[in-house]
Amino acid sequence: MNEPTNCPKCQSENIYQDGNLWVCPECSHEWTPQNAAATTETEADTRIRDANGNVLQDGDTVTVIKDLKVKGSSSVVKVGTKVKNIRLVDGADGHDIACKIDGFGAMNLKSEFVKKV
Repeated sequence: MNEPTNCPKCQSENIYQDGNLWVCPECSHEWTPQNAAATTETEADTRIRDANGNVLQDGDTVTVIKDLKVKGSSSVVKVGTKVKNIRLVDGADGHDIACKIDGFGAMNLKSEFVKKV
């Protein structure tokens, strides 16, 4: 049997077998040796992309492509607003960009409403 030596998600060497599954105690990832290659391909496709399909990274500068209403306020973030030094987060509600916008302060944005500069 082909025994894995590293976690396919975080590449940690500290893995152990639990029944039919392999487990990584560092990132809590579980997999079977048969689907380890498929798991790495699937996770590579979960990268955060802008409205044009460009891959976003921490520190990028993006531009807002649609007027966005600010929740709890009558303010609107206008089209063309440039947002510098974004930070990618795992937003459960779809807001996967944390940033500071001049005149508004800290807020979270959805990547589908921005494009990379």
